[in-house]
Amino acid sequence: MNLKGERSQAIRQFLYTNGFSTVQAIGDAVGASLATIRRDLLLMENEGIIVRTHGGASIASDTMIEVAFEVREQDKIEVKRAIAELAYARLSPHSAVFLDASTTVLQLARRLRVAPVPLKVFTNCLTVAQVLIETPQIDVTLIGGRLRPENASMVGRLAESALATLRFDRLFMGVTAIAPDLCIYSLDEEEASINQRMLASARQVDLLADASKFGQYATWQVAPLSANMTVISDSGLAPGWREELAGTGCRVLCAPHVAQHSTTA
Repeated sequence: MNLKGERSQAIRQFLYTNGFSTVQAIGDAVGASLATIRRDLLLMENEGIIVRTHGGASIASDTMIEVAFEVREQDKIEVKRAIAELAYARLSPHSAVFLDASTTVLQLARRLRVAPVPLKVFTNCLTVAQVLIETPQIDVTLIGGRLRPENASMVGRLAESALATLRFDRLFMGVTAIAPDLCIYSLDEEEASINQRMLASARQVDLLADASKFGQYATWQVAPLSANMTVISDSGLAPGWREELAGTGCRVLCAPHVAQHSTTA
């Protein structure tokens, strides 16, 4: 492995999954010497990716790193399922809905597979489409485009062109960040662009975002919060944020407290 490639990504994913870890544990996980890992961690700390402490390291709490989809899917899984349960209750039979490429929305797809509702489901997420394959009463359309492996998502000109011809009763969309300026943000330019197209095609919008997504900025602004949006979060959402969201005209729904087994640092 080299630091700029596979080893760097392996270290990030290991720290994301396991939280604070010793240098020895990181070295064992990625198959590198302690001296190499110490040099890697020093460089990553200088880039603001991790925080080093005596004998180990953890992901920096204020960094927004896009970790592999399958790793993120397991983070805060109980909270995501609770949020998905509230979203599931908002499905209207025989409506047209769009499920985006986010790990929380994926939990909604898994809930639908267990208890199908007659729907026309559109998605740009390969994993969502796979989950819903041959699910009774659900007609699935996967939007074409360039496959972005980091999010198992279809993005780009072809995907956006397809969305421009469609109209949905409801969009279920995950978010990377909801910032203090009351706007939605994404880590990726193409993801932000296709999210904008989704929002333009939906009559109603449900944003699925656990409490950790609030007060964060990412690189690309998607859209400001608006009155046609419902924010579905969890009991960890601060009262101040609930007031801020209400001030935008958004409806706010919070899932009850659940035990969290987060894989983040």
